[in-house]
Amino acid sequence: MSSSTSLSDNSAVHRGVRPALMLPDDWEPPATLEHERFRLRMLSVADVDADLEAILDRVTPDGKPDPPDGITRERNLADLGWHETEFRIRSSFAYTVLAPDESRVLGCVYVYPDERADAQVRLWVRRDAWEEGLDPLLEQAVRDWLAREWPFASVHWPGR
Repeated sequence: MSSSTSLSDNSAVHRGVRPALMLPDDWEPPATLEHERFRLRMLSVADVDADLEAILDRVTPDGKPDPPDGITRERNLADLGWHETEFRIRSSFAYTVLAPDESRVLGCVYVYPDERADAQVRLWVRRDAWEEGLDPLLEQAVRDWLAREWPFASVHWPGR
């Protein structure tokens, strides 16, 4: 990218350059979000097997099955490594949604750069968590958490 091209320039986005999250230098992402029904923490490669099990049972916000095509343990491990690296360099943030005792992965929350807002948030839950009403509860808790602890004035929620 030339020095005259900014990351907020739409032409850069169309060439496949992702916009950047604008974060204050002294701001640190929250390590966790604690709730009586779940706990969020950074997604890491150590979560590969439990995460894969949950991904295979992932549903959309309206409860339709949504497993990714062609997912394998190896591909998931690579994806988790990338998410963990992006978290550490502050280019995006992936959180695993766990049972409060961390015995089981219930879903994921992703905070990404967005062209139209300060950030984009995507989240999903597994089928049985959706059936127990976790999806709207998680969404509202994450909305409140972002408003309280994140430096964003606007957040895009695709599919929500």
